[in-house]
Amino acid sequence: MTTYGYHDDKQSHLNRLRRIEGQVRGLQRMVEDDSYCIDILTQTAAVNKALRSFALSMLDEHLKHCVGNAVATGGETADEKVREASDAIARLVRS
Repeated sequence: MTTYGYHDDKQSHLNRLRRIEGQVRGLQRMVEDDSYCIDILTQTAAVNKALRSFALSMLDEHLKHCVGNAVATGGETADEKVREASDAIARLVRS
């Protein structure tokens, strides 16, 4: 079984995702309860920030573990992992 860089902090990552899930559910409740638009937008911004933070954490783990190991090994796999990381960064920047 392959072990990825986030494995050692898996529970912490899951906890963060559960908090984000709770924030999204809170947004749903706000809409159901006809909350004020600005309050919903403020909460939406908080969810977006939490997701970006999580994504950057995953990217950091990927760079340290997957890319770092591939670069140390060298060859075509290293090039592929660097390309994957570059593509992931581009997606994060566009979002």
